[in-house]
Amino acid sequence: MHWTDSQRYLAEFLGTFGLLIAVTGAAMFTLNIPGVDPTARVLIIALSIGWGLIGLLYALGEVSGGHFNPAITVGAWASGRLPTRDVVPYVLAQVAGALVAVAAIAAVAHGSGTLWGSVTGSHAALASEGYSGDGSPYTVAVGSVFLLEVVLTFLFLQAVLFATRAEGSTKNLAPVGIGLTLAMIHLVSLPIDGTSVNPARSFAPALLSAYFPADRWAISQDWLFWVAPIVGALIAALVERALRPKP
Repeated sequence: MHWTDSQRYLAEFLGTFGLLIAVTGAAMFTLNIPGVDPTARVLIIALSIGWGLIGLLYALGEVSGGHFNPAITVGAWASGRLPTRDVVPYVLAQVAGALVAVAAIAAVAHGSGTLWGSVTGSHAALASEGYSGDGSPYTVAVGSVFLLEVVLTFLFLQAVLFATRAEGSTKNLAPVGIGLTLAMIHLVSLPIDGTSVNPARSFAPALLSAYFPADRWAISQDWLFWVAPIVGALIAALVERALRPKP
């Protein structure tokens, strides 16, 4: 089957929209809710995005490749799987989908005075990621967060690039492996920096939360969640090329 460019870009928009609904909704709607302790909240968010990604990959992965993440797009390009002309349209579609999703979740939260007060009064910045101060529950330093995002994005891209190889024998199960890997990554790093490994996932809440003076820390720290995931993705692409089977 063949899909047009516009169909593939729309699939990236919709997939990123769904992914951000899953993670931002789980993060914001469990914030400061009585009976939801921090450990349970980490598990809820990790399972929401991991299971959500599995469904989205089965639904839309065949159309566009199921990136839903600028780091994956860069990794796919560096590994020779995506034409250069598609990189910018993919990233723009992903960022647009993320912005619409976070705006929708914020609109739902705005309908509840209590929930909206928790979201805007806790320096949560619409579930943004960050380092030190308000951005990290453990006030982890910028260098440590940068290293964590590089390593975890590298691991995530390894799962993506190897599971989707054309010569692979388990491609039908690739969405399951990729989704469970993303859930594992969130279980590891949610308490540290909120978990990104996806620049669109970080940029959308950071940009929209800049409307609130107390939450402008997020957009000032967002650079890290572009640079570190892309570095991790490029390293993963180099490793995938090095481990390709010989003819």
